[in-house]
Amino acid sequence: MRILIIGSGGREHALAWKLAREGHKIFAAPGNPGISQVGTLVPSTDYTAVAAAIEPDLTVVGPETPLVAGVVDQFRAAGRPIVGPNQGNAQIEGSKIHSKELMKRLGIPTARFVRVETKEAGRAAIAQFDYPVVVKADGLAAGKGVIIAQDRAEAEAAIQTLGPKLIVEEFLIGEEVSFIVLCDGKTALPLEATQDHKTVGDDDTGPNTGGMGAYCDGRILSVADSEAVMRTVIEPVIAETGFTGFLYAGLMMTKAGPRVLEFNVRLGDPETQPLMHRMDSPFAEVLMGAAMGELHSAELRWKEEPSVCVVMAAAGYPGQVRMGDRIEGTEDCGAVVFQAGTAMGSAGLQTAGGRVLGVTASGRDLGAAVANTYAAVAKIHFEGMHYRRDIARKGLKRWE
Repeated sequence: MRILIIGSGGREHALAWKLAREGHKIFAAPGNPGISQVGTLVPSTDYTAVAAAIEPDLTVVGPETPLVAGVVDQFRAAGRPIVGPNQGNAQIEGSKIHSKELMKRLGIPTARFVRVETKEAGRAAIAQFDYPVVVKADGLAAGKGVIIAQDRAEAEAAIQTLGPKLIVEEFLIGEEVSFIVLCDGKTALPLEATQDHKTVGDDDTGPNTGGMGAYCDGRILSVADSEAVMRTVIEPVIAETGFTGFLYAGLMMTKAGPRVLEFNVRLGDPETQPLMHRMDSPFAEVLMGAAMGELHSAELRWKEEPSVCVVMAAAGYPGQVRMGDRIEGTEDCGAVVFQAGTAMGSAGLQTAGGRVLGVTASGRDLGAAVANTYAAVAKIHFEGMHYRRDIARKGLKRWE
């Protein structure tokens, strides 16, 4: 097939890598230098014009912004198969207020919350919660719109930073899990569970980021827990909305069971990197089934070996990012290096964004996968680089 991938990050590179290995012809708009090694870049964000020019058999949308802007509706109006939600359903991620109200209406387990639309209301809302308390911006924020405030001063600062339209909610205790399903409007096909690492520093310290690493291991959720998530979280949304595309439930596994922290309407980044690395069945046909409303008989197979992705970030991330640093060592490091914030300069590959690389490897068990990934990371260098050194540590403590 001729497959168009919309986006330019590590998630899109991982999709392109997987689908190219299946023998399909890949186009990416606008793409990145890594994707150019497995497909053709179309340096444009006028996606309808791109599709008219290259006539793809299938389009897969990576990031949330074009989904919220209605790209799926535009493609469907032109009769082009595409994987993603319509503009109305994209609001499940586009507005935290909309998402939390949907959960409340459908009885989906989530944290107690208050919606606020003025800073004054926000200050009143935080008085209703113990600390720490969670403050979330209503709209899209590239994974950085959540602040966990430890006291009133931090909470009021968060309201000033993220407001005025906000969700204020209770802080949940447990382990985070990313649970992603592919939907065709009626059927939801679950992918393997993954665990993301949101904060910039080891031991879950520092400000939130778009994700500093993730791992995929078949033991993250039990069969019973997965079935409970499908029954109490995923299926109510599909039944209510006729959702199509990727529905991502960010979960907190609490003592009382799974609770939804957030919904996203696309594959996660960096979760996609270990997912594509570990998937052991063709993906393109399944994606086409989702686009055509024919997922009822689809299945996915997974390798036994866990996969780990470590994100290497640029100087300053997640704040003001320095760009233009030369990247060395990616070619023969012993892992798959998915590019995200990169560009080609006069001296070769260089940094061009906050999350620069997603170094991904597998191993016979989780400990080996972690060791293999960090061995590859050690061979890569760019000035100012930083990364977490504890990706998958929670899994290692639990199982090994």
